[in-house]
Amino acid sequence: MKIRAYAKINLGLHIIGKRADGFHNIETIFHRINLFDELTVLPSHSISLSSTEVNLPNDSGNLCWKAAELLRNELGTANGISIHIMKSIPIGAGLGGGSSDAAAVLRSLPKLWNVSVPPHTLELLALQLGSDVPFFLRDASAYATGRGEVLQYRALKIPYWIVVVTPNISINTAWAYNELSKKNLYVEKKTPVFQQFENNAVDFTALENDFEKVVFPAHSEIGEVKTTLQEHGAIVALMSGSGSSVFGLFEQEADARRAAATFKGEYCVSMTEPSFIPN
Repeated sequence: MKIRAYAKINLGLHIIGKRADGFHNIETIFHRINLFDELTVLPSHSISLSSTEVNLPNDSGNLCWKAAELLRNELGTANGISIHIMKSIPIGAGLGGGSSDAAAVLRSLPKLWNVSVPPHTLELLALQLGSDVPFFLRDASAYATGRGEVLQYRALKIPYWIVVVTPNISINTAWAYNELSKKNLYVEKKTPVFQQFENNAVDFTALENDFEKVVFPAHSEIGEVKTTLQEHGAIVALMSGSGSSVFGLFEQEADARRAAATFKGEYCVSMTEPSFIPN
């Protein structure tokens, strides 16, 4: 089986505050873009993993391996899986690449092993792997609350070209949360722009990402990417997740391509056409 595991961007991200369990309550919209890893999975007697990315763990430190192990233990089976990842999504870039890959494994294993697994079981296992992994178990975009696992799905079509630029900087998410906490930059829940999601009428120009408040002062290059996208005509430019990726929404294809060309050769760049739907 060959599976595409698509990256996501955060259409806005508010950090509401820290929970008693150590996680944070958030508010965001997850949306897939036309950038994906390709997984090849085969039935096996054990779990094995390889990848085109040399910096990616190929053992139990990889989320895909952990996903297979969790489901195998849940089912009490000795079945295994051979996984090969053709990596295109930058690592640690706020695009959910590892989470998407892990969810792709969870989605494919029941068919590969010829077993029936209730969706709720897969969701619980996914949440053990990461807060945004459950989102990738289903298609469509989603308004996410809680720690990111309370999901309301909608078929959101964005009428803009999406240019995503990933600088060669890795942002530690735990550090970003800690900085927000130290500086008391949590915000009260801001619902109006997210409520529009239910009607497919999001005001994209009103989107904000709270992590920009701590990431940009520490890594000016990322803020400069946002400024450059805006200067090239983006109606809005915003960091995705805790960074380092920044995306811009463009009305005109020519503007989007010129903006993308500005960064090619220096940073990782991808483009997604208007109204893109993953397949």
